[in-house]
Amino acid sequence: MLALLGLCTIALLLAAILTKRLSPLVALIVIPVAAALVGGFGLETGKFVLAGIQSLAPVVGMFVFAILFFGIVSDAGLLDPIIDRILATVGTRPSRIVPGTTLLALLIHLDGSGAVTFLITIPAMLPLYDRVGIDRRILACAASLAAGVNFLPWTGPMIRASAALKLPIPDIFTPLVPVQAVGLAFIFAVSYWLGLREERRLKLASAGRASEAVTAGTRTLSDAERALRRPERFWLNLVLTLAVLGTMVLMAEKIPPALMFMLGTALALIINYPSVDAQRQRIDAHAKAAILMASILLAAGVFTGIMQGTGMLRAMAQGAVAFVPPGLAPHIPFALGLVSMPLSMLFDPDSFYFGVLPVVAEVAHQLGVPPLQVAQGALLGQMTTGFPVSPLTPATFLVCGLCGIDLADHQKFTFPFLLAASVVMTFAAVAFGVFPL
Repeated sequence: MLALLGLCTIALLLAAILTKRLSPLVALIVIPVAAALVGGFGLETGKFVLAGIQSLAPVVGMFVFAILFFGIVSDAGLLDPIIDRILATVGTRPSRIVPGTTLLALLIHLDGSGAVTFLITIPAMLPLYDRVGIDRRILACAASLAAGVNFLPWTGPMIRASAALKLPIPDIFTPLVPVQAVGLAFIFAVSYWLGLREERRLKLASAGRASEAVTAGTRTLSDAERALRRPERFWLNLVLTLAVLGTMVLMAEKIPPALMFMLGTALALIINYPSVDAQRQRIDAHAKAAILMASILLAAGVFTGIMQGTGMLRAMAQGAVAFVPPGLAPHIPFALGLVSMPLSMLFDPDSFYFGVLPVVAEVAHQLGVPPLQVAQGALLGQMTTGFPVSPLTPATFLVCGLCGIDLADHQKFTFPFLLAASVVMTFAAVAFGVFPL
């Protein structure tokens, strides 16, 4: 009975989200609460919900203040010298321009937002691509590769995986650092190859056009953006950012990541915008994105709390165990890593991480496979390398719109490279012992 109720709950959740009948926020709250009441749990439902929300409080705090912190230091101009230097360095050779695009997108994606990455990278590089004659699909591909492989502790998929399986983010992320390094090496190799191929196609000479390239790639800030810039405090912001990130990665077991981002946000405001009014304006400017994701995560706490507290998740997993040969159980994380990127075309991040992943993890757990390995397998592709081409994410349409290309052209060109990156990282995870083959 519980297994059937759980299956119906997840099916309704996926259907409501994928068909856009309900927003993820509404679906994650209403459907599991209704299921718990139908299952006869009555007032106990409130206890399950409270337990789920409490378990996510550290994750919510980290994500909210990570958005505020990166938004504030970006407003202050932390990335400006890097962007301008890249634009001035790449010249007119595609074999430099395309890797330069990847590097720029990678640095901007430190805030964890794919939309922000594309909104800054593509307009900055597009005039240069058009001047040189480089295929715009390559610009979309280079930016997508950088944003897709750069799954950081404060990015949406990582936080969703942590929230859905109630696993500490450092436990998930730290073993994946060398895997991500392999992925980054792969995307830069691909970017260089794409640039070299385009260079041969265009038969460009490397000399005599550098001045045109710099002019074509020069950014122009609006008056409002210039008013927010604090170039004289660049080094302070850089040291602060490195201190926050370094402490979070190296001392995550002793110092909560949420605390580091809280302190970082407070110091960034004091350093760059000492006025109380200015601080309020900067917080207001980035509050919408922070509150939106925080509300989704808290709603996810309702869902996971009910699914676990009622026993529906355990009952579904026990039923599914019978269909998985015990000998294949150790291969679940590896298999998930291989298919996780294509699954991005079928599931949006909320429906996968909060609806599908907990069931897969519980099945694996019943067969002796740690849920941690399942989370790591999923993160190698599901809405990481997969999100820039998925029709289920607004960022995909943003890429196409900014580049002026069709969705089908973007998907056909970029999908193979993103899938290859996911496969390469999956085999790297096996090589580094993150999970077995």
